[in-house]
Amino acid sequence: MRVAIPHSLGREEVRRRLSANSHTLADNIPGGMAQVETGWPSEDRMTLSVAAMGQLVTGHVDIEDTQVVLQVVLPPALSFLTPIIESAVQAKGQDLLAPPKD
Repeated sequence: MRVAIPHSLGREEVRRRLSANSHTLADNIPGGMAQVETGWPSEDRMTLSVAAMGQLVTGHVDIEDTQVVLQVVLPPALSFLTPIIESAVQAKGQDLLAPPKD
């Protein structure tokens, strides 16, 4: 699954905001029992791993000049949720790019 979220912030600002807000990712997953791990293998890629309800979803976020692109591999048991997840990522993705709350 690939979801692009447009931005006009510049790569450095997107990196800063994603890094500052990544701890809120689990808050956006229904059920409140998800475990989310993130990493930065390069300055323009954040990896993520989401474990919830016995399923593991892995993917990455690539920071580009005018968009942030989320690529996720859904396990077959969750593939029917693709449209719901895409919609949620579009809606909540802008929250991750918002200025961090102090």
